[in-house]
Amino acid sequence: MRLSAPLRILTTLAESLRRHPKRVAGSLAVLLLGTGVTAFGVVPLAPDAANLPVRQVLEAVESLPTQAQITTLSDFRFKLFRTDSTRSSDTFDALLKRLNIDDVAAASFLRLDANARLLLAGRAGKNVTAEATDSQQLLKLSMRWATDDAALFKRLVIERTATGFSSSIETAPYVSTSRLASGTIQSSLFAATDEARIPDTVAVQVAEIFSGDIDFRRALRKGDRFNVVYETLEADGEALRTGRVLSAEFVNAGKSYQAMWFQAPGEDALATPNKGSYYTLDGKSLRRAYLSSPVEFSRISSGFSMRFHPILKLWKAHLGTDFAATTGTPARTVGDGVVEFAGVQNGYGNVIFIKHRNNNETVYAHLSKIMVQRGQSVSQGQTIGLVGATGWATGPHLHFEFRVNGMQQDPMTMAKQSETTPVSTAALPLFRQLASTVTMQLQAAASMTQARAE
Repeated sequence: MRLSAPLRILTTLAESLRRHPKRVAGSLAVLLLGTGVTAFGVVPLAPDAANLPVRQVLEAVESLPTQAQITTLSDFRFKLFRTDSTRSSDTFDALLKRLNIDDVAAASFLRLDANARLLLAGRAGKNVTAEATDSQQLLKLSMRWATDDAALFKRLVIERTATGFSSSIETAPYVSTSRLASGTIQSSLFAATDEARIPDTVAVQVAEIFSGDIDFRRALRKGDRFNVVYETLEADGEALRTGRVLSAEFVNAGKSYQAMWFQAPGEDALATPNKGSYYTLDGKSLRRAYLSSPVEFSRISSGFSMRFHPILKLWKAHLGTDFAATTGTPARTVGDGVVEFAGVQNGYGNVIFIKHRNNNETVYAHLSKIMVQRGQSVSQGQTIGLVGATGWATGPHLHFEFRVNGMQQDPMTMAKQSETTPVSTAALPLFRQLASTVTMQLQAAASMTQARAE
């Protein structure tokens, strides 16, 4: 069969490619490279844009109608919002002026309304939020404040209505949020928390959490660090209360201590506040059977040792611990128990004896007020009286004793030796899951200190 010329050429190329693939591929590469160079060489042959003809085109454009827009804008009204804090020297006129409100009717209503008087009653520094028109007329005024109920706050609302102004007091629940903070010790714990803008209640909780491991009165060192995640209770976005410390880390003398709050499923923190507790991140409880101090973060003025008695004027063993505190400071029981005695007794003055298990007993003396009665059951941390200077006392303080089988023991030693309860086996999987989250939160809090340093 006779092949056509084109077909013979294709057949010959195929046979050559089969016999010499590398040589044919190289020839093709040279051919393509040469083509690329040739293409590159013809680019300058395009015409120069500077030599192209230029033509100018003019066209009349009609403006869009604007009257409708002007009319719409003239009818538009906007609201202004502003927040300010009350001052001890405030009058209603002065408060409205700082809120940029010029409304005679509103000022008159505030002076006459009983609810409105709450704005300036009591302590200064309350946040007041105003909503006004663009002509400085008051539309709404509101203020929030905390109550004795840890779950609810109150809100005062004053509003303009079709017939004038009205006022009402509402009750609403808090919204819980978490905040991260960190700091470095330079002189004291409270100085460091103030520098980090952490509330004092958080500082006290941190000291309480780690009190079994760190002596915050004597063992703090310059350069010690802490990270903390704590709960803030907000009312309409305003932080009104500080809640519980959720997790914390304290580095003292190079050693790190960590803790997290954990409450097993099914436990009601409000109904049974002692069920939840603080644990190390590996599940060991930090809540011992006895607290180390019957007064929150107080200074020891006289320890468990020999001392010169200030009244008897002789050296005598001091078989207790004196905690310096002002009159009226709450005194708390260091452990669960039953009130064995509550009344006046010799040099103790107003005194409370509490019986604990295993023949342990604690004594709280020189109280200005007794707040429990004989036979009453008390739980760890419960306020049982107020610090005073009754009996043989030269000044306000709390004399505290820990007795085992009737013999006085060092309260600090007994607290450190008291037993703890680990996380239950059933709750351990949930605890470990939360602990991993806590680790990341504490790392995030620590990064805040590093960022400030840089």
